[in-house]
Amino acid sequence: MFINTEGTKTTEKNKDAMQHKCPICKAETDSAVHADFPFCSERCRDRDLGNWAAEKYVVSEPVFDEDDLAESKGDSIVLSLDDDLDSPNDPKH
Repeated sequence: MFINTEGTKTTEKNKDAMQHKCPICKAETDSAVHADFPFCSERCRDRDLGNWAAEKYVVSEPVFDEDDLAESKGDSIVLSLDDDLDSPNDPKH
């Protein structure tokens, strides 16, 4: 027995359903079953929101500037691998 996107029970599994692991607790989730997909529960969804609010997650700055892209000839970008990765949020990097 499955629950379709309208929330009613059916014997057919939704072909468009996505299955992933909850990013917080790693439990199996299914978009056809879990209303809080990709999270397994409202609790995990709220914990994730709290992590963003507490700045536990960060969106990194772009590796290159859009102006640099416009001026480039499509050459490869070479990054230094010797940078200090112990402090990824250090404003000097």
